[in-house]
Amino acid sequence: MFNSISGKDWPRILSTWVTLFLLLPSIDVNATAADWLLFKQRFLQPEGRIIDNSHSNIISHSEGQGMAMLLSVHYDDRAAFDGMWQWTRQNLQVRDDKLLAWRWSPKDGVSDKNNASDGDLFVAWALLRAQHKWQEPAYLASAMEIIQDIRQELLRRTSRGIVLLAGTEGFDKPEGTVINLSYWVFPALQEISQADPAPEWPELQQTGINLLLEAHFGRWGLPADWILLGEKLTPAPGFPSRFSYDAVRIPLYLLWAERETTELLMPFQNYWGHFKGAKFIPAWTNLNDDSIDSYDASLGIRGIGQLTSTHPNLSSVQLPALDADQDYYSSVLLLLAKTLVAERKR
Repeated sequence: MFNSISGKDWPRILSTWVTLFLLLPSIDVNATAADWLLFKQRFLQPEGRIIDNSHSNIISHSEGQGMAMLLSVHYDDRAAFDGMWQWTRQNLQVRDDKLLAWRWSPKDGVSDKNNASDGDLFVAWALLRAQHKWQEPAYLASAMEIIQDIRQELLRRTSRGIVLLAGTEGFDKPEGTVINLSYWVFPALQEISQADPAPEWPELQQTGINLLLEAHFGRWGLPADWILLGEKLTPAPGFPSRFSYDAVRIPLYLLWAERETTELLMPFQNYWGHFKGAKFIPAWTNLNDDSIDSYDASLGIRGIGQLTSTHPNLSSVQLPALDADQDYYSSVLLLLAKTLVAERKR
């Protein structure tokens, strides 16, 4: 190759290299690629399994697989995507339908075949985006199988409209339906609605918005992680009455789908704004007595809080680099927040 380059070409080539070198610090793709490489190094196993190291036995779950698959599309890493999808299909898609068993451990494999609808949504969403990026019809076919089973098995019509069950089993109670509003992954629902233009999807999204406008608990008027949908909305019995690790994702999804309004974001902005400038930000608040966690919020939760507080000036947000000290959940939340910012800047 070098033998074919004449001497007069070298000054131009060297000048180009120097220019590119000087530009490197300002190219965001290098920093974001470093984030993804670190994430894979810490959480992606060679067989395609994402480990959740916040649990002592290093479990894997459908949510982790789906979120990481979505990130691999964003970072244009088809090899990682295919490895994760292959592992997910072989180890979690083991039910009689195409939904995914929610939990897997090295010791027991799948011990509970119940699904988690947010995991199903993320995997289907990732497959849709993979088909769009890499033009692989098999991805679309697999996505549609999951999407159709979500629509048939997980959507429940109630007096307030169509809701999303958190799983096929265990959430319909005599006193009402237990829901988790962080399972309404609004950007995923928007793209699923385009791929599967059934009327249930827009209604489901609107029901989620309406419930968020009603689900105000505690000092800051925040939604609980788990809510009982009865005659009125209440924090669900049997679960901690908290705005915590689940519900922190809600403003991220509202912003990603561009469904945010002042009224919808205000409770989250008031909560995180209360701790503005403080070194300590609690990971959760108890919605019964307004007490707060004694542990500091993770980098991922702080990132979502930063996005929410900065709205509507998301283009000015500078989220930190991925920190090797963060666990799986904090890391994946931070990278999802960065993906949102990248997409809103386009």
